[in-house]
Amino acid sequence: MKKYVIGLIAVLVIGAGAWMFKPSLVPTASASPKAMVVYKSPTCGCCGGWITHADNAGYQVTAHDVEDMDKYKTAAKVPGQLESCHTTLIGGYVIEGHVPMREIERLLKEKPAGALGLAVPGMVSGSPGMENGRFDPYDVIIFFKDGKTEIYASYLGK
Repeated sequence: MKKYVIGLIAVLVIGAGAWMFKPSLVPTASASPKAMVVYKSPTCGCCGGWITHADNAGYQVTAHDVEDMDKYKTAAKVPGQLESCHTTLIGGYVIEGHVPMREIERLLKEKPAGALGLAVPGMVSGSPGMENGRFDPYDVIIFFKDGKTEIYASYLGK
């Protein structure tokens, strides 16, 4: 009987702990450096274009259509001025918008201290997934836990 009571108490404590420490709104992507999770609006076509770009580069993409993107961006700590149409999680980092795979691979390799992720703010013509025959120059921005941002890479034209 004593073992049964101790076992029951252990189950209750573990269950309570699991409830108290529920996963965040934005789960982390798999430990595989080529696995990513994308949160996007179900009506956004360019997000699908970016996912195709990631697939073609050999990434394993798990995409989730969500209605309230703000909830995911807030949970992932994406600065408002860097927001775009989709939010991606990979290797412990946040990728916001139409970031080229080359920069994601660089981030995963370099692992800059204090970095939260990369962003291409807005929806820039010519960026991955936004290929429409026009190319507008754009910057890839790295953002940090302390709120600092820097230009990580610049794309000036073809």
